[in-house]
Formats: sequence, C-alpha cells, structure tokens
Amino acid sequence: MNLITVHRKFERHWPLVADHLYQQWSAQGETNILRVKEEDERPLSEIAGEMQLGLSEVKRLICLGVPLKAGCVEQLVSLQETALPGSYRSPLLEDAVRDQLVARKIPIYSHSSEGFWGQSVSEFALGLTICALRRIPQNYHEMLTSHEAWSRYSPARNQGPGTLGAQFSDNSDFTNGTICGKRVRVVGMGNIGSRYANIVKVMGADVAAYDPFAAEPHFHRTGVRKEWRLEELVKDAEIFAPMLPLSDATRGLVTAECIEALPKGCLVVLATRAKICDVDTIRRRVLADELSLAADVFDVEPVPLDDPLLGRHNVVHTPHLAGRTKDANHQWADDLLVQFEPVR
Repeated sequence: MNLITVHRKFERHWPLVADHLYQQWSAQGETNILRVKEEDERPLSEIAGEMQLGLSEVKRLICLGVPLKAGCVEQLVSLQETALPGSYRSPLLEDAVRDQLVARKIPIYSHSSEGFWGQSVSEFALGLTICALRRIPQNYHEMLTSHEAWSRYSPARNQGPGTLGAQFSDNSDFTNGTICGKRVRVVGMGNIGSRYANIVKVMGADVAAYDPFAAEPHFHRTGVRKEWRLEELVKDAEIFAPMLPLSDATRGLVTAECIEALPKGCLVVLATRAKICDVDTIRRRVLADELSLAADVFDVEPVPLDDPLLGRHNVVHTPHLAGRTKDANHQWADDLLVQFEPVR
C-alpha cells in the first residue's frame, strides 16, 4: 500500500501537490491519502490510529509536513521507501528517525534542486519584460478610465519625430520595443536565469551572463556569452535581469556601484529575489526616471500602498506570483515521485 499524508500548513505553500501525487500513485496500486487539519500537530502514528488506518502494510510513504516520529517507524514494518519534506525549506526529519530508517536501509528522498518552478518563473520574467517594454499594464489601466489612451496615439496628436503617435505608445526615455536586438544582461545561470537567457536569445537578443557559482555547461548549452566580471556586464545593459536565489553568498551581490553603472534608460527585471541587489539604489534611480523597473519581488512585502513605485509610469509590478503555477506544483510532485522505484 502507498500512503500520502499532508498537513494543511504544507498545502498553504503547495496546494496541488498532494492530489497530483495521489493521482499518480493510484494508477499504480492501492493508495491512501490522509489530510491533517491546521491545528493538528500529532505524529503520524496517532493520526493514523484515530483514522483506523494501519501502518503495517505501507510500503511507500510520503509525509508532506506531517512529523514522523521514531515510534511511527517501528509500526511501518513493510516500509521500503519514503519522502519526508516539510513546507518550503523546512525538512521534517529528526536524527532518531533518520537513524532508524538508515539502519533499515530505507531510502529517504528529497528534492536536489528547485528546478520545479524554473520554467514558471522564467516565463513570468519574460512576461514582465515584454509588459515593461511595451507599457502593456499602463495602457490597459488607462483604457479603463479615459479615451485619452486612444487619442494620445492618433496621427493627429503626433508632435514630431520620436514622439507618441499613430499607435506608437512606447516610452523612448527607456528601453522599449522588441526583445530582438536588445542587449540583455543576466546575473545567474541556474534553473531560472539559464531559461530566461535562452528564451530571449532565441528571440534575437544579444545575451551575456555572469554567475560565479554556475559551471561552464550552464553557459554552453544556451550559447550565452559568459562575462567574467559583473562590473563589465552592467556597462552596456539595455535589459538587466539579476536572477539568483537569495542566500548569504548572493545577498547584495549586485552592489550599489553596479546599479549606478547601468546605462540611463535600462530596464531592470526582478523575478527571483530583490535583496540580491542594492534595492535602495534601484529605487532611487527608478524614481529619478533614470531606469525602468519590472518587478515581481521587493525588499519589503507586501509593498506599502503609499509606496511611490506603485502605479508609476516606468514601473510594472506584480505581487510575488511568478513561481506558483499548477504546472510548478505538479513538477514538484513529479520530481519527488521519479526517485521512487517503479512498480513492477
């Protein structure tokens, strides 16, 4: 028998994972799913006992945010494989439990990377980029409040070369138009950055990237030019996309000096974590109309409603949505399931 247990706290982060796991395992054999209420912090053995669910027949076990205690392991006499993830970045595995499982030579599976939402975030970053280049959200909002959005771009209102008119709505003070031909400079060539770099390269951009942590193959498989110095990467950027995870090593990696060196009019795309950059310098330059910004992540979240970045003509913003798609939830589950032995 297969058993999936899931705590409500886990499903706050990953609401579609348990059902996908259940669907996949049910196609292979008898599978039970046990959902644990918000306030219930009991170990699996107590919860299963109350539900009259015997643990002795369980061969494959996935506990999503439900603690497994040493006493539980003793009842799992048929257990062959297990995965015991907590919520995001919170493993639920006590030393005593690990020792028991290792002694019985029971594999314990976990995720080796965060690739499960690499595609979702990179595609969202592409969407932010295009929206900023073409001012799509601004024009959408203006259409709701006035016909000025239509007449502003009419031939009759054209004020001369390079100005708005005849359906031309891009802001020439900032990077605008197509991705094709733009100098896109990416920091980070991991799960997200490498995908974004590859997408915009295919679209015709001139792409270079800097990543002191990534191995050479990350650059080779995308054909992206490797830049060895961050201070060189920023010098000619038309679109600048820092795309590293936040850690002690990456916090503040993109310094104030790097942000100051970005050419006037450059578009900055933030889709992973804001604090890998000197956010104060980004903010100052955006508010001074020196840079445009497309951001899904911020240094303070939620963003205060009186923040001057909100609704600004040179800013596109969303509330930290990039990673959480149905596809990313399912990929999270599939990346875990693929490690289990196939049913024969």
